[in-house]
Amino acid sequence: MSNVIVVGGGVIGLLTALKLGSGGTHVTLVEQGCTGSEASWAGGGIVSPLYPWRYSSAVTALAHWSQDFYPQLGERLLSETGVDPEVHVTGLYWLDLHDEAEALSWAERYGRPLHAVTMEAVRKAVPSLGEGYERAVYMEGVANIRNPRLLQALRAALARLPNVTVVEHCPVESFLQDGSRVVGVRTAQGDMRAEQVVVAAGAWSAQLLATLGLQIPVKPMKGQMILFKCAEDFLPSMVLAKRRYAIPRRDGHILVGSTLEDVGFDKTPTEDALESLRATAIELLPALADAQVVKHWAGLRPGSPDGVPYIGQVSGFDGLWLNCGHFRNGLVLAPASCQLLADLMLGREPIVDPAPYAPTGRIV
Repeated sequence: MSNVIVVGGGVIGLLTALKLGSGGTHVTLVEQGCTGSEASWAGGGIVSPLYPWRYSSAVTALAHWSQDFYPQLGERLLSETGVDPEVHVTGLYWLDLHDEAEALSWAERYGRPLHAVTMEAVRKAVPSLGEGYERAVYMEGVANIRNPRLLQALRAALARLPNVTVVEHCPVESFLQDGSRVVGVRTAQGDMRAEQVVVAAGAWSAQLLATLGLQIPVKPMKGQMILFKCAEDFLPSMVLAKRRYAIPRRDGHILVGSTLEDVGFDKTPTEDALESLRATAIELLPALADAQVVKHWAGLRPGSPDGVPYIGQVSGFDGLWLNCGHFRNGLVLAPASCQLLADLMLGREPIVDPAPYAPTGRIV
């Protein structure tokens, strides 16, 4: 019997399994499709909430810990697996914010390197930027991570651990119980038993927990993105305006996103979104008018109230743990979220106060 079953093979599930498995815990990770093929793969990979000052202190605490940890995580994964997650430090410009004063106040309060800059400085740093923008703030040190490669690296790291088993194409249908205790899961491939079960199933978490009669306000929120290929020096920094962003990869790929759609589990890319995202891209970076869209895709974020994830044990169901509901910030918050969960499960001093994330009192 495995000590822990982790349900879900996105960045949260993979990193949870790695944190537990690296400490010697026997882990079985169960994924309904292929690992790393849903929201974690589909996101942009900015290692910051889009507007960090608009979030609660609970999200801020996880974000800051993760931002500081990502460079060493990238180096460790590259060293151990040979796969480079490409933690790419570019900084981030926000243009024409309506709440610039709040952003600057937040930065001063938390000691973050965000400050106002002149448009002259922005245009010098980002010559490809379009016209018509009047104000800007900049935060140095903000990175983006090449999320598909991060997922590949995490999968490769798990493959190196003899105490971790990954089972793909295996939907979890319900839980096994012994009285009030959760003792495993029922899957399409048969029953699997464990001492502890972690639900890290992203947008699908609510459906699974409903089989226990639990109602958790996590639902799919569709996001669509497009990808261009440009010269490697075309966009030296990330740029965000009017709730849309452009993200440069090291090899010249430029991601532009994203939409936010409440349409259930429909992941179909649409022509309307393609046209809207391309118009955004050209407004931000006019030279993209002559660039071809090389890819267009959609993913399903695990929407939750205020974006505060559920991390911890579920009261009334011994052996059941949650690490889900990260909404738009799964990649941003993953290192801290998974470290916190591992701390709680292994009885260690938690990296941050776990109270704001505890499922107790937040689900029914």
